[in-house]
Amino acid sequence: MRTLDSTDLRLLLALTASPRATTVALAEQLKLSRNTVQARLASLEASGAFLSFERCIDQAALGYPLTAFTTIHAHQQQLATITHALLEIPQVVQAHGLSGPSDIMAKIVCRSAEELFEVNAQLLAIPGVERTETALAISELVPYRIAPLIREAAREL
Repeated sequence: MRTLDSTDLRLLLALTASPRATTVALAEQLKLSRNTVQARLASLEASGAFLSFERCIDQAALGYPLTAFTTIHAHQQQLATITHALLEIPQVVQAHGLSGPSDIMAKIVCRSAEELFEVNAQLLAIPGVERTETALAISELVPYRIAPLIREAAREL
């Protein structure tokens, strides 16, 4: 990923406030030419600065109101196999490899507690998974956000 400059950061901050803003609107707001904004957006996209649009879709709107976090204890030698199996379970919307006592943290969304029970059974059936521990999310205290990091990066320039 390339190093972001103050113009990139201003553009990203404007997008966090108004993600559907047009190139023309962003250019006017930032007092840049439309061509500059368009080129910067293309460069940011090419460098991998933007995540997939999927992250903007609320799973509850799709009928999956239940969120759980499951830690998976696994045989290290089978992490690739386990990862592949996790990709085959639609309710596993995200997973991270961890350091510490657990090996994987999976974010799971479900329609019901019964479905979560079934997903947990699928996890336990994956070769190499020793055990799991699941915690239900009661509420989202800090929603996903990136604007504070952008402001911090801009201050450091």
